[in-house]
Amino acid sequence: MLQRSACGFGAIALAALMQESGQAAPGPFAPQPTHFPPQAKNIIFLYMDGGPSQVDTFDPKPLLTKEHGKPFPVKIEPTQFNSNGATFGSPWKFQQYGESGTPVSDLFPHVAKHVDDLAVIRSMTSQFSEHTNANYFLHSGTGVQGRPSMGAWTTYGLGSECQNLPGFVVLNGGLIPPGGLDNFNSGFLPATFQGSIFNSGPEPVSNIRRTETSDALQQNKLNLLKQLDQGALERAGSPDSMESAIANYELAYRMQTAMPELTDLSEETAAVKAMYGLETKTKGTATFGQQCLLARRLVERGVRFVELTCPSVGHDRWDQHANLAIGHADNAMAVDQPISALLTDLKQRGLWDSTLVVWSGEFGRTPFAQGGAGRDHNPFGFSLWLAGGGVKGGVVYGATDEFGYKAIENKLEIHDLHATMLHLLGMDHTRLTYRFSGRDMRLTDVHGHVIHSLLA
Repeated sequence: MLQRSACGFGAIALAALMQESGQAAPGPFAPQPTHFPPQAKNIIFLYMDGGPSQVDTFDPKPLLTKEHGKPFPVKIEPTQFNSNGATFGSPWKFQQYGESGTPVSDLFPHVAKHVDDLAVIRSMTSQFSEHTNANYFLHSGTGVQGRPSMGAWTTYGLGSECQNLPGFVVLNGGLIPPGGLDNFNSGFLPATFQGSIFNSGPEPVSNIRRTETSDALQQNKLNLLKQLDQGALERAGSPDSMESAIANYELAYRMQTAMPELTDLSEETAAVKAMYGLETKTKGTATFGQQCLLARRLVERGVRFVELTCPSVGHDRWDQHANLAIGHADNAMAVDQPISALLTDLKQRGLWDSTLVVWSGEFGRTPFAQGGAGRDHNPFGFSLWLAGGGVKGGVVYGATDEFGYKAIENKLEIHDLHATMLHLLGMDHTRLTYRFSGRDMRLTDVHGHVIHSLLA
């Protein structure tokens, strides 16, 4: 009533009074109640853009080595680029690690030290074999453009415990995946919940520095802008784009203080920087190491969802259609040490139980060669892992066939991963909905089951 009466001046007066008394309405990132007690508060998603090969990372197949170079004996499904070759054994050896004895390839000697904390899934599948659609499917649960990302769903459902930084942050390692920024979009959710891209370097967010000569001058400008926007809202009926713009102005103002403190790594010890590989000369390692360290600092401050993208190592991401041995080796070397450091650091700082870490690409790769020394896309069975908040460590779930081609045991789909992630955050994926186009939409659509075997 106050908004609609007397040009809204009554509502403006009430808002001022409530703010003075500490009763102002919460912002879009205010923490929201969960459906049940959560096992994790934050998510760090380590996105391995391009599709790492399951048979070269976490799913050893001795038969591939034995049959290497021979015609592939199983019916081959249509592949993305054809030029299918012979059976292709892994160039890397696998070793068993930890008390669990989980096998990991020589690509990941650092991550392998943490296998007793990892829940490795070997039976994930995708509905798409092309990068763009598979990326949308992995991020939004639908293989088409325009749906909300899982990061947007998470902050929409739970808000954030940090009011001075975005609730959903994407750390750009230098390679935006196929499908572009729509992988991190808010879709039909309010625009406030879309991912905020932080770039590498000394100034992660462009145009965030104050240009006014004083805080008072900037605050006066913001107050005037807010009054003008409030009048426009009354006339236009509160469109989402305008409300989100107002919220973004306010958040940007708060970020001016939070960002310099967040990105100032001088308080980190030399040992921590060395652990993350910040001084390492290997291409991509220092970049990804800085991302992992920044991810820890973000969740430490209460940011709800942090996604990391791959650094450039001179190859086409993990997408090795040729030169698999060189491409996968360089990509693994760039991320292996930083990921290991992140897992160690989360434990040392008491963040392990409250942070869920997910490592995954959009699909896997074929167990037969493409051309002579590469692998094509394979959505029929691939590997990923989860660790941290609420996850049972030292377990392997599901299996592919003896060649690592298709999932044959405990077959999963991306909807199951999303349902499990939300469950660990205390959310029932069937109840996290948003009314759009006459239907209650959700991240998992009408699919998805929680993978209870992975829960601690």
